[in-house]
Amino acid sequence: MTDSQALLQARFGIGLPGVEVPDAISALIDRRVTRRYTDQDVPDPLLDALLAAAQSAPAKSDLQQYSVIVLRDRARIKRIADWIGTMDWIATAPVFLVWCGDMRRGQRLCALHDMPHANNNLDTFLNTAVDCTLAMGQFMAAADAIGLGTCPISYVRSHIERVSPLLGLPDGVYPVAGLTVGWPVFRRPVSMRLPPRVVVHREHYDDSALADAITDYDERRRAREPVAPGSLKNTDVYPPREGVGWSENVARQLSVPERFGFAAYLKTKGFDLA
Repeated sequence: MTDSQALLQARFGIGLPGVEVPDAISALIDRRVTRRYTDQDVPDPLLDALLAAAQSAPAKSDLQQYSVIVLRDRARIKRIADWIGTMDWIATAPVFLVWCGDMRRGQRLCALHDMPHANNNLDTFLNTAVDCTLAMGQFMAAADAIGLGTCPISYVRSHIERVSPLLGLPDGVYPVAGLTVGWPVFRRPVSMRLPPRVVVHREHYDDSALADAITDYDERRRAREPVAPGSLKNTDVYPPREGVGWSENVARQLSVPERFGFAAYLKTKGFDLA
């Protein structure tokens, strides 16, 4: 039987009185990221079953606007890890998946039926990204359920000009995120999340108590998992210092532009974005 309060305390650093976690979803709340993998392979039949679970995720209007590139070649995976530079452990994963938004398939379907593809716009981009992300999330839940570990890698978009040719991505297809997949060397601690009262809004949006809630969260998180010196963001802009909390580290990251060429890249891949 699930110890609901212990599970919630681990996830949020606080209890949530009165909340009972059903056994069926306790593993979702106990989810851990995996960044070190054993040498054990992930058999193709098992991987295919997990990908089938991913394809069972919801999709906008049943359009299914995403594709998945499966990488098993260690040299190709290492090349991506080397491009990223700060995540050498990516190369230890036996499988690396690149989840892609895919407008191309819809364009080809229209051509097959002699109809124009009239929905190349910002909403189409959003739909492809959301379809892709829902499928990736379902893959991760399925992988966790059988003891595999995963870690999403958004940094493939930081090297999109290299990753796209490596994968042979045509116009209309772009990488949303990478995902390492393998058997964990060990289970990492649970990452502490923001308290639900910051994220969950009842009937209307209200962040009037945000400042106090973030102060409390920073203190709880600092006590359990302080920001490591190597995890400080943008130290070339903001000098390193002791005692940086989660919220300041987020601000350090968000205050410096990232991937500002992404929209330009998407336009070169045929996305209108208007």
